[in-house]
Amino acid sequence: MQRIALGIEYVGTNYSGWQRQQDPQVPTVQAKLEQSLGIIANHAIELVCAGRTDAGVHASGQVVHFNAESARSEKAWVHGGNANLPKDIRILWAKEVPQEFDARRSAVQRHYRYVVYNHPIRPSLLHDCVTWKYIKLDAEKMHLAAQQWLGTHDFSSFRAVGCQSKSPVRDVASICVQRSGELL
Repeated sequence: MQRIALGIEYVGTNYSGWQRQQDPQVPTVQAKLEQSLGIIANHAIELVCAGRTDAGVHASGQVVHFNAESARSEKAWVHGGNANLPKDIRILWAKEVPQEFDARRSAVQRHYRYVVYNHPIRPSLLHDCVTWKYIKLDAEKMHLAAQQWLGTHDFSSFRAVGCQSKSPVRDVASICVQRSGELL
């Protein structure tokens, strides 16, 4: 049995988040990937991811893993998988990893980027990729305020009822708010 890790990216606009739902009619990124990889493997695939995303959220560099009874090349997992995926989900790379590897538990860091389009007119081309705020935002003041989040904090009040994480404590290593033209 092979354990394969994949690097993936997706535009989450058309999906109800990462996690497969009980109702197969609800579109999720996990379900689409498992279906695609199952075609290549000739058996059902169950993915484990480093971190789930909510409905409409995009991801780049997300790591997942799965076990495969069928031996395939790394190239076959990437190109074969992508051939069966919608254009808004892509497998970037595949690598055989030791059985001990766990995409969720092996992750040592996560990086989040929130982009705000700060302009009087709502964008059309970027509408699925940014948050829009028409009131002029002060990036310097926002950056200064955000530094209060640095360090180790208990995020219990932000947890969902069914949260599976062992601990609500997280270490925030860095936060940067900066402006580049109309983007924050």
